[in-house]
Amino acid sequence: MENLSTIIMALILVVIVVLAVRSSRKHLKGEGGCCGGSGGSEPVPKKLEGPAIKKLEIGIEGMHCDNCKNSIERKINEIEGAVAKVNVRNNNAIVSMDREIADEKFVKAIEKLDFKVTEVKTI
Repeated sequence: MENLSTIIMALILVVIVVLAVRSSRKHLKGEGGCCGGSGGSEPVPKKLEGPAIKKLEIGIEGMHCDNCKNSIERKINEIEGAVAKVNVRNNNAIVSMDREIADEKFVKAIEKLDFKVTEVKTI
């Protein structure tokens, strides 16, 4: 009887590990709904009202997929006078502004989404 319960527990653990590995592999490839989202909804393209007067490169840790990229772009694009292009592979966002906006505003917006800002520099 003890052997049977050990075998059942081992089988349950194997199933859990297989499911976790399969899910992690999809996540790291950028497939499916990472971070609680569907991964498929692109942010609405936004254009600045005037000419860009400043550009920032913001280093970001914790992005894994298109859903991460899209959520950061949407959040930055909510800021009046700013538009962002996020690159998951380069772990950064390029933000163009048509007015002066404090760097801290972008840092707070990104970190509110549970990503980590590693640097902010003017380009």
